[in-house]
Amino acid sequence: MVAELPNYYFRVRDNGAFVFRVDTENRQRRIEMDQIAVVNIRNGEIKPQGQRELSAEDLEAIKGWMTERLELLAYRDIDDIHRAVDYLNTTTQWAQSKATDAQLEAVTDALLLAMHDLRTVLVRKKAERMIDD
Repeated sequence: MVAELPNYYFRVRDNGAFVFRVDTENRQRRIEMDQIAVVNIRNGEIKPQGQRELSAEDLEAIKGWMTERLELLAYRDIDDIHRAVDYLNTTTQWAQSKATDAQLEAVTDALLLAMHDLRTVLVRKKAERMIDD
């Protein structure tokens, strides 16, 4: 059983994607991808490629992808933060039980500065939220 290809392909880039229409209905039965737009998810901009006009179906697919992509990126952001908490915990355990004096000397200043910076931001943001409530 052959899987059905999607009608659109999104080549992800930093701020969005290049959007291609996928075509397999040609004589050679080859997969052809025709770039139809460039998407910027940061500002919501959809730019048609060249002189092309996007159909309602094109716009619906692109907007749907943008919504899903923003949800995925938001999930990844918070997942990365949860991983950072885990890394801090494993780093604490490493520093307490396994690290040599030389290893601690190599990382202590950088860790202390990063943790101080993080703490400063977190305390300020928490105070702002408390004032807003």
